[in-house]
Amino acid sequence: MTKQSIFGRIAQLAKANINALLDSAEDPQKMLDQMVRDYSESIQEAETAIAQTIGNLRLLEQDHTEDVATAQDWGRKAVAASAKADELRAVGNAADADKFDNLAKVALGKQLQSENEATAAAPTIAAQTEIVEKLKSGLEAMRGKLGELSSKRDQLIARSTIADAQSQVLDAVKSIDILDPTSELGRFEEKIRREEAKVLGQQELAASSLDAQFESLEDVGAQTEIEARLAALKGGASGTAPSAIER
Repeated sequence: MTKQSIFGRIAQLAKANINALLDSAEDPQKMLDQMVRDYSESIQEAETAIAQTIGNLRLLEQDHTEDVATAQDWGRKAVAASAKADELRAVGNAADADKFDNLAKVALGKQLQSENEATAAAPTIAAQTEIVEKLKSGLEAMRGKLGELSSKRDQLIARSTIADAQSQVLDAVKSIDILDPTSELGRFEEKIRREEAKVLGQQELAASSLDAQFESLEDVGAQTEIEARLAALKGGASGTAPSAIER
């Protein structure tokens, strides 16, 4: 993965509008789970790539430091060779003086080469440093979004669990509502009422039969009284039928 693609992906994920994505999701919880996985994988990939980029930057910085140190070292050698040439020329040793001047020129050439390399590396180091800082900033933003995602996912799962529990409680309450004819207790109560009505009917029927029996007994008693009075009349004991009070 190139630095450009890493930076683009970090910027895209860091700017993601989580709430808007959730509003358009058919299953927000599944979407959050997937987003958490995507962010986690992207963060891991970004961490690896950024670490490599930082490593390359540190190598460039080390090379730059070495070029600067090398240039300074060749500068000191050039100064020493030139001073030696001046010393030899002062004593009339022109041949050796020229030799040391030539060495000074070689040292100055090496110094210039090292300085050029250090100068050429400086813009690259500056650009790489800026990229690394942006990548670090984007990575931190991604980590923040991952924390936000994880929090929202946990909140959603908790709310879903509470909603399920409330639904179960409401179903349980409804099942014991005796005023609800469709509930289990409502149906059971209706069954008891029918049984009670049946018992009342049987009791009423039994009471009617008992009354009829007593009425038949009263009819038999009345008939017996009539027969007794008829017998008294036939006996001629009186011109009128005796009453039950007289007897």
